[in-house]
Amino acid sequence: MTDLLDSLRQALGADAVETGTDRLRYFANDVYRTGGLPLAAVRPATVEAMQEAVRLCSAAGVAMVPRGGGASYTDGYIRPEGGHVLIDAGALDDIAIDEANAVVSVGAGVTWANLKNALDAKGLRTPFWGPFSGLVATVGGSMSQNTLSHGSTAHGISAQSVIGFDVVLADGSLLTTNACDAMRWYGPDLTGLFTGDCGVFGIKARIRMPLLPVLKDAEAVSFAFDSFADYHAGVRLAQIAKLDDSHFGLDLALSQGQIARQEGVGARLKIALQVMQKAPNKLKGLATLVKMAIAGENPMRAGQYMCHFIVEGFDAEDAAHKARQLRRVVSQHGREIANTVPTFVRSVPFAPLFNILGPGGERWVPIHGVLAHDRAVPFNDAFQALLAERKADMERLGVWTGTMFSPVGPSGFLYEIALYWPDARTSYHLTTLDSDYIKGLKDFPANPEAKAYADDLKEAIVALFQHFGAGHFQIGRAYPYQSRLSERARSLLGAVKRELDPKGLMNPGALGL
Repeated sequence: MTDLLDSLRQALGADAVETGTDRLRYFANDVYRTGGLPLAAVRPATVEAMQEAVRLCSAAGVAMVPRGGGASYTDGYIRPEGGHVLIDAGALDDIAIDEANAVVSVGAGVTWANLKNALDAKGLRTPFWGPFSGLVATVGGSMSQNTLSHGSTAHGISAQSVIGFDVVLADGSLLTTNACDAMRWYGPDLTGLFTGDCGVFGIKARIRMPLLPVLKDAEAVSFAFDSFADYHAGVRLAQIAKLDDSHFGLDLALSQGQIARQEGVGARLKIALQVMQKAPNKLKGLATLVKMAIAGENPMRAGQYMCHFIVEGFDAEDAAHKARQLRRVVSQHGREIANTVPTFVRSVPFAPLFNILGPGGERWVPIHGVLAHDRAVPFNDAFQALLAERKADMERLGVWTGTMFSPVGPSGFLYEIALYWPDARTSYHLTTLDSDYIKGLKDFPANPEAKAYADDLKEAIVALFQHFGAGHFQIGRAYPYQSRLSERARSLLGAVKRELDPKGLMNPGALGL
């Protein structure tokens, strides 16, 4: 191991190889769990340097685990055994915009926020353009884990907005997944093989994505619903209609907790400035601010469930027309409310990672499943029954939940549960969040009983999702995967793994491989 560390320092530079205990403790944590201590964390500055690091680790027989922005909550880069080399792709942050061919090529460590800034200057965007955590979430990490949010209603999840990858394989060689620069589907879809793979087949170094023009005219629309059944009925129609660029829903608990906390006085001033800057018409922008001020926090208390839509158009008339059609569809099941929340999100699409702790400073982990529409309401009924069974213990231990929802194309309904419990923070939280922000939160001591209960409840929720046939993004080591495959499919997956990684060194344990 000493020889390997010396070789890595010689190849990458001493500053690119971290072995200090404090830093390794940080890298041993994700949002939810603490794993074994890595042998080292390396940060290659170039693709060639990443290739050399992989060659050295492979020759030494040492496991390699890739890491993007670090916002995983499914043990995606957490190896329980430790002793691995964690490969931080954050320094691969180049962005090459090819306007003539409508393609952007980015390093795996580019954040969605930085990509948006670079493309905004040219009036361009990618179809899917990032999760809410895009201030730190990287393009490479999102492609490896699969994710959704901005642009998902109109254009699908992250995996649907990629042309091809350059992937560093376990022997250090570089594989380009697309045979044609202009298209992805030239023969079998090799690019798709590496989406959602959590790095078990190789480490993404570069990503190529298509470009679209930014549509500056938009309408923000919000609805409230008195029951989950009403919410789902209205949103299902909206998903099929595909009139909006993106939308998301929240229950009352989450709307008043996490989301309300984002709209403090300081944030409101920033939002006001950005609303005025982005408004094509300044008078319309001012009118929007007046409506937001009058609405106050009422939209976050307007119903048991609320959904927030961002509708984009080629011009103001087009956006308004789509918004009218959306209102016609959704109002069959809900009532329109003030559009404060989607206006906020459009102005500040990538919020600070405050949500890695609860609104009172509690620990937090989300659990999600993608359900077929006919199973969404039955799942919700079963989930509410599970909470009712556990109510006494949850209240005793200070454990609580909230829910949010997103579209996955016209046919998939993402149901996400935020789980909170009082417990001590890890080095991940203390490093990721600003110290002044943390000082304003309640400081919880270590709470083994609440932690164990939260873990048990999390597993029960995952099992419930599985019972209703849900699929999952960000599989990591947290969600069942191979048990859902046929024997023939498992055999094929194993054969691909053996071909690309015969020693089994690439993120061993993720996806059950």
